[in-house]
Amino acid sequence: MLKSDQRGQRVDREAAETIAAQGLAFLTADAQRLHRFLALTGLQPADLKTRLGAREVLAAALSFLAADESLLLTFAASQHVAPETIGAALARLDSADEP
Repeated sequence: MLKSDQRGQRVDREAAETIAAQGLAFLTADAQRLHRFLALTGLQPADLKTRLGAREVLAAALSFLAADESLLLTFAASQHVAPETIGAALARLDSADEP
């Protein structure tokens, strides 16, 4: 489990990817959440399987979670991270200039 830093605002690339992978696992653990995620992102199940670790897919999972406050809070509580950490992780993954 990941814990956010005290400020809850800085997340390194590795931590962002880990949080996003946990978010994706959280989404896939529930058929209704997964179906909604796939429908809203336009991903097909086969695409998801082959692109599982792709930055775009990981960012899409966090974006999906961030768009639904109730879902975001449930996920954050299940991973013992501050909800703000999910936003920081998404920003890190979305950052184009990140190495």
